[in-house]
Amino acid sequence: MLGSMTSNVPLNELGEFLKKRRSQLSPRTVGLPSTSRPRRVDGLRREEVARLASISTDYYTRLEQGRMQASAPVLDTLARVLHLDDDERGYLFQLAGKTTTRARRRGVQKVQPQLQRMLQDFTSVPAIVQGRRGDILAWNALAAALVTDFSRIPEKHRNYPRLLFVDQAMRDLYADWEGSARIAVAQLRMEAAKYPEDPRLIELVGELSMRDQQFAQWWGDHRVAARTVGTKTLNHPVMGEVTLDCDTLTANTDPDQYMTVWTAAPATPAHDRLRILASWAADQNLPASSGWEA
Repeated sequence: MLGSMTSNVPLNELGEFLKKRRSQLSPRTVGLPSTSRPRRVDGLRREEVARLASISTDYYTRLEQGRMQASAPVLDTLARVLHLDDDERGYLFQLAGKTTTRARRRGVQKVQPQLQRMLQDFTSVPAIVQGRRGDILAWNALAAALVTDFSRIPEKHRNYPRLLFVDQAMRDLYADWEGSARIAVAQLRMEAAKYPEDPRLIELVGELSMRDQQFAQWWGDHRVAARTVGTKTLNHPVMGEVTLDCDTLTANTDPDQYMTVWTAAPATPAHDRLRILASWAADQNLPASSGWEA
C-alpha cells in the first residue's frame, strides 16, 4: 500500500508545478485577447492552457490532478505554452519520468529562386508563395491588390489561415468565407499529421482555437484536405464580385513550398476585371515581396 501511494508523488508534484506556472501567466503574456469579465482564477485557466497546447481540457485536468502520465511531445508543448526556461523544462520532464529531448528544428524557409522569378514575371496573374503552415513567403503586386497588402502585416503574422480568421477584411473578401476557412483548417490538419511537433504550427493552432470558436470546432472535427484546384468567388472593393480559378503549384525543389495563382479564361468578364485590377495596382504602387524567410 505504501509503495502505491508514494508512486504517485512525482505526478502530484508535476500537477502542482503546472498549476503554479499557469497561475503566474496572464492571458496577455501568451497572446490571448483580453476581456472585461472578471477572472475567478489567477493567471490562465485550465481550458486556456489546454487549447493553447492543442489537447483536451479533460486531458490537461488529469495531468494537474496527477491521474495521467504525459507523453514527451505533450510535455514539450506545455513547456512552450507555459514559457518555461531550460531548467524548468528539464524539471518538468524529470517529474514526468521522461527523457528531455528537443524537437528537431526545421531549417528556415526561403522562397525558391525559380518561384520568385515566376512571381516577378506574372504581371496579369495574382500569385503568392506559401510554405509550411500556410506562411506567406512571397507575393506579387497583383496578389497584394487582390487579397491584401502583405507588406503591412508583421512578418510573424504573415500566415494565410491566420489572416482568414483574424482579419475582418479577409472575411469580407470571400463570398463563401466559411467554406474557405473550413478548407484552410482541414489543410492545417493534414500538415499537423506530417509535422506533429512543429512548434509554430502548435502555437498557431492554440492561438486560433482561443480566438475563434469556429476554428476550435472545425479543428476538433479532424477533417483533412489536400491542396487542389478550384474556384473562389470574391467580393472585391475594386472589381466587385468576381469568380476566379484557383490553382496550386508545388515546388519540386521544396515540397513544403507552393504557389497559388488566381486566373480567369480569356474574353470573360472575370478576365477583364483582372486587367482593371492590374491597372489599379500599378496606380497604387503596391509592393511585391523580394523574398521573405519564415
